[in-house]
Amino acid sequence: MTPQTPYSLATDDEMTTVVDTLRDADLFPAAARIAYLGLLDPVRGTARDASTVDRRFRVLVSDKEAGTARDIVVSATHRSVESVTEVDSAVAGEFPVMEEEFEIVEQVLSEDPAWQEAIARRGLALDEVRVAPLSAGVFEYPDEAGRRILRGLAFHQQHASDSAWAHPIDGLVAYVDVTNRSVDQVLDLEDVPIPAEHGNYTDPELTGPLRTTQKPISITQPEGPSFTVTDGNHIDWEKWSFDVGFDMREGLVLHNIAFTDGDETRRILDRAAIAEMVVPYGDPSPVRSWQNYFDTGEYLVGQWANSLELGCDCLGDITYLSPWVVNNLGEPRQIRNGICMHEEDAGVLAKHSDLWSGVAYTRRNRRFVVSFFTTVGNYDYGFYWYLYLDGTIEFEAKATGVVFTSALPNGSTDFASEIAPGLGAPFHQHLFGARLDFALDGGGCRVEEEDVVRLPVSDENPRGNAFTRKRTLLATELAAQRDADQSVARTWVVSNPESINRLGEPVAYKLHPAGLPTLLAAEESSVHKRATFASKALWVSQYDVDERYPTGDFPNQHAGHAGLPTWTQADRSVDGEDIVVWHTFGLTHFPRVEDWPIMPVDTVGFKLRPEGFFDRSPVLDVPAPDSGGHCCAE
Repeated sequence: MTPQTPYSLATDDEMTTVVDTLRDADLFPAAARIAYLGLLDPVRGTARDASTVDRRFRVLVSDKEAGTARDIVVSATHRSVESVTEVDSAVAGEFPVMEEEFEIVEQVLSEDPAWQEAIARRGLALDEVRVAPLSAGVFEYPDEAGRRILRGLAFHQQHASDSAWAHPIDGLVAYVDVTNRSVDQVLDLEDVPIPAEHGNYTDPELTGPLRTTQKPISITQPEGPSFTVTDGNHIDWEKWSFDVGFDMREGLVLHNIAFTDGDETRRILDRAAIAEMVVPYGDPSPVRSWQNYFDTGEYLVGQWANSLELGCDCLGDITYLSPWVVNNLGEPRQIRNGICMHEEDAGVLAKHSDLWSGVAYTRRNRRFVVSFFTTVGNYDYGFYWYLYLDGTIEFEAKATGVVFTSALPNGSTDFASEIAPGLGAPFHQHLFGARLDFALDGGGCRVEEEDVVRLPVSDENPRGNAFTRKRTLLATELAAQRDADQSVARTWVVSNPESINRLGEPVAYKLHPAGLPTLLAAEESSVHKRATFASKALWVSQYDVDERYPTGDFPNQHAGHAGLPTWTQADRSVDGEDIVVWHTFGLTHFPRVEDWPIMPVDTVGFKLRPEGFFDRSPVLDVPAPDSGGHCCAE
């Protein structure tokens, strides 16, 4: 069945059509596997109600027997193959890690004599050893180029429900070729005592008696939510409208974000997504110095989205969407309740008690929330987009789960924290790369950097109380590679110089960064070369349909410099052009004792606030709170 709009969520029928079309064209033989299948964005500027819809999908097909890797575009609408590109993985990078490869690492190692000897010497039973299948990165092993390599770190799982992360088997790492099902190396460097204390966080031994002090909190909307969902995934809430998309690589993708201002629906962003995420570890030991994971580009965070449960993951009057992905065999799989949508109270919107007029004014804020949660190995991440009544857009990442552990028999080091007796967790970062396709009032945009400026005492400033601001135009791609700087309250103003507000100024939105550290690895390091996007808080590029991800298409085992650092060498103009703003933000995690055995949520994000986009406050028409007569609202 043909979707109703170009922006509808992909369906299982479409995915089946795509796979069948590949088989009919002899592009998906029995030995081949699908590493990724995703709906391509419509042509830039395509209207939601376009009468002609061509639903085109990108598919990455790996044929291990033939030794080929193909990047294929298929039209599900026309049941035709549009293009086939042969990928040289030794140069371009490997396709993402596939689910079926997770098990191969542990299976292959269990049959390897060197691994068996290392485990036996430590007095462990082989069937109690779990091996984390970890992306390999790119290091000093030239024989790994063009081969699909995963590295394995081991953990002792003492019984079926045991948290194996409590018992890292340190001093041991293996390198596995998952295509040939062979072991390249087993590095058995030292016998390190395995931490004995369990980390089973639902065990009454750890939890103690559960609290009985909490009274119920009920969030109800007796008349239902204030938003509507049409065409399956189009949202109208208050003055906002947008389309919810989902991709097995990026997860949530928001399209056509617009705000109704009077009689006009005004475009703000054509597309918004978290296009990459990298977790670099800071332990230089030979067992762990290679650890860095591109959770989006290597592991595809979208495909690991959780099925959310009302009352646990989502609270209130919830509307769910259930997106489809495919497995490596091309079989569609639905993620039931994978996307959570609701509105919630967001505190006070505006308040003033005027001594002269006697007016006591209070309005409450609300926000629309669209989110999903994903589990990648030991960590769980929530991706939350918030839209507010005043035109503010906010993104928040929530990190939780279980920290990646190591053995620390001698306590904390310069590179890892002791979090339980003999148990450590290396220092690391969680760095996110947002892709924001700006389209303010549908026109070309520019970016200016705004800093506060402290002024010295002078004839103009005799009492020394003055300060001002400085805006600097970032006119080209190289000029627009910038760091955040909280010491000068640095922000970035995105404006459309061809759309003018009533004061004669270009309409704009301002990006407010969290201002926390970006990538800390040395510039000469492998991870810096591969995650260069994360070394700057801001990049701006001229829009190109083929420039999708800040790390390029295939970060898995790519030597580096792909994506933003390569594209922006052209130094194209980004002044009044169709631009993409790329923003890096994240957490630097020095694990705490309180993060074990399960980590309370930590958060980080950014805000986009209107900056002269409106001619006056856009919330003057928000009604007084309906509080049963308890609130003096006028």
